[in-house]
Amino acid sequence: MSTAKVDLPIEGMSCASCALGIERVLNKLPGVNASVNFASERAHVEYDPDQVQAQTLVEKIGQAGFSVPNATLALDITGMTCAACAASIDRVLGKTPGVAQATVNFASNKARVEYTPGIIDPRAIIARIGKAGFGASEVRDLDADELAARDRRDRRAWHRELWIFAIAAALTLPLFVQMFAMFGSSDIGASLRGQHQDLLPRWLQWLLATPVQFWAGARFYKAAWKSLRVGSANMDVLVALGTSMAYLYSAVATAFGLHDQHVYFEASASVITLVLLGRLLEARAKRRTSSAIRALLDLRPRTAMVERDGRLVEVDAGSLVAGDVFVVAAGESVPVDGEVLGGESSVDESMLSGESMPVEKVAGNRLFAATVNQYGSLRARATGVGADTLLAQIVRMVDEAQGSKAPIQHLVDKVAAVFVPVVAAIALVAFVVTWVVTGFFATALVHAVAVLVIACPCALGLATPTAIMVGTGQGARAGILIRNAEVLERARALKALVVDKTGTLTEGKPEVTDVFPAQGDTRRLLQLAAGLESGSRHPLARAILDYADGDGIEPPAVTGFNTLPGKGLDGRIEGRRISLGSPAWLADEIGPDDAGLGVRVAAAENAGKTVVGVAEEGAIVGYIAIADRLRETSVEAVRRLDGMGVDVVMMTGDNPHTAASIAAQAGIARFQAQMLPQHKADEVRQLQRETGGHVGMVGDGINDAPALAAADVSFAIGAGADIAIETADVVLVRGDLRGVAAAIDLSHATIRKIRQNLFFAFIYNVLGIPLAAFGLLNPVIAGTAMALSSVSVVGNSLLLNRWRPQ
Repeated sequence: MSTAKVDLPIEGMSCASCALGIERVLNKLPGVNASVNFASERAHVEYDPDQVQAQTLVEKIGQAGFSVPNATLALDITGMTCAACAASIDRVLGKTPGVAQATVNFASNKARVEYTPGIIDPRAIIARIGKAGFGASEVRDLDADELAARDRRDRRAWHRELWIFAIAAALTLPLFVQMFAMFGSSDIGASLRGQHQDLLPRWLQWLLATPVQFWAGARFYKAAWKSLRVGSANMDVLVALGTSMAYLYSAVATAFGLHDQHVYFEASASVITLVLLGRLLEARAKRRTSSAIRALLDLRPRTAMVERDGRLVEVDAGSLVAGDVFVVAAGESVPVDGEVLGGESSVDESMLSGESMPVEKVAGNRLFAATVNQYGSLRARATGVGADTLLAQIVRMVDEAQGSKAPIQHLVDKVAAVFVPVVAAIALVAFVVTWVVTGFFATALVHAVAVLVIACPCALGLATPTAIMVGTGQGARAGILIRNAEVLERARALKALVVDKTGTLTEGKPEVTDVFPAQGDTRRLLQLAAGLESGSRHPLARAILDYADGDGIEPPAVTGFNTLPGKGLDGRIEGRRISLGSPAWLADEIGPDDAGLGVRVAAAENAGKTVVGVAEEGAIVGYIAIADRLRETSVEAVRRLDGMGVDVVMMTGDNPHTAASIAAQAGIARFQAQMLPQHKADEVRQLQRETGGHVGMVGDGINDAPALAAADVSFAIGAGADIAIETADVVLVRGDLRGVAAAIDLSHATIRKIRQNLFFAFIYNVLGIPLAAFGLLNPVIAGTAMALSSVSVVGNSLLLNRWRPQ
């Protein structure tokens, strides 16, 4: 009996009995001996592969109520020449045991693979891709040095290709004379049947065409062999087949002295040369689609001034660690994320947020890597370095988005998978029918070659990913970070947008405006409120703590602190039970207000203020009124969204009076007040049913987590570490609701460009292939059209660089 071993990570175990339960489930399988370690959360399994598959082990663990978590592997792929290559790698990985999902992007030359650790590892996945005839290497976190190294490799490869093309062009140029002579004939049909005079000796044509065919064109043969070896066919198969037919026919005619037959050395050499030119132009254009990441990484400074033993020392910015104290002089870039310790200045954050106005910085404010200090010197402590800076997170997010696939791409992948075999069949039919109808073998050969060389799956393969790459890059420049291509496609279909009030419509910087003590003891009221709020991170808590601090009040110690989502807080101060929350909640908890403050509370709420009450042992101590001003841009943002056909709905946990006031100021007709977090999620689902379309949600990514998860597209609004950059579908680096309208506009622009590209690619093939089959296109013209089709699609995508947020 052969034995295989796997070590599987296990999620969901809460005690040793869980481990025993998994062991029992696995050991019931034939030929399986399993041992599960609760401490390490791993299962060591020995099994007979003839009796049970590794995937069955994973399924059985899942059926037991636990899971084997997948890991994600990002790969750089080399050797792909068209969309069919990407589809081929997709198929190979899809058949690999342990691979849950694979996405291969031809435009970015990247693959993202979800796999089950223990069943397969990155080395085995890379080996599988290698057997398919392609190269793969694990992607490291992008930084300026890594990108520079990648650029150098790409540049060397491009110059090598340029040199090969130049030699091929020089050898092909004399053959063009022969081709133009044929076009100049008064009877092209006669020329095709061999009734013409060769301007160049045939032996010379053969001599010129041979190195082009087998040296410059060697890559097509190699790539075609790799593709056919794994049971698929790509564009290289078409080029190799078409040019070989023309070359071999011409070589036979020349070798055997068949002077009554025309030779097509000019066609085979010209097609190879033109395809090489097309790939050079395509590579140059594709490189421009990733310029957004390059521009972001170029922003980070190379060095930093760090305090060492009481003096400033210039060090490599990459060597900083969290806790280091650094100084940024006027005009210099911030090396890492940090917190200002001293100094005052304005910082230009436009490169990250798209906001042109500089941001004032004083002690306690955050700094972000790559932003530019304008006039004053700032002393700061490093809080985020390396991969933990906002810049690194943005680069990582953009890179992942550019490597992802839009849902529309899956249709294109299916077409690309069958494209080459279908074209080969059409070429065969064209050859047979033309030979039967005309009786001329040479004419039939020309038609078949033209069909083979004009077909271009590359244009189809590049149509979607190049537009996605440019679109997500433009979004990053405008401070709009889009998680993946699917989100970009969904955003344009939004019918309704749910917005939170605090920090989204309002500035998120509430201030205490009024204090209403029940017994005239303002200090006691603020002391109790500050004590409870010291354990909360809500913006209203910050307002109360700042106000108390301004009056010199120290928050007392709290025990038994408890947060009641959407309601309030309670705990014990000096052994007495203290409650803080909305007046409505306190009324439900302790009964009607008997302190006579109802009129003043109602007046404050009618003025759009948020009121919180404080109770001690069931008796009202007083109320605190807090105001949060509407953002200056909120009214314009709501108006823009309305103009796009997006219905804006405000949902807040605040009281109805405050909600109505803010909604009226913002121009929002529909709102919901006193909403608990879980109820917001229910309302999002209700809106999805009402509109029959996609519903978006804008929030802070923490308090609104259920609603954000329920929405079709979730937007996190804010800046820096406060935003849910790892979970939101779209992150708006600027704290501005207009970014949602800009994201929707970008989505429309990108999808419009994808549709244009797909139209061009499909129409080109739908019209070009029949024209070639009927003999209306010469193979050289067909090769030129094929080479230019990919370049035109990439060029059209690059026009997205003109997009700017309104």
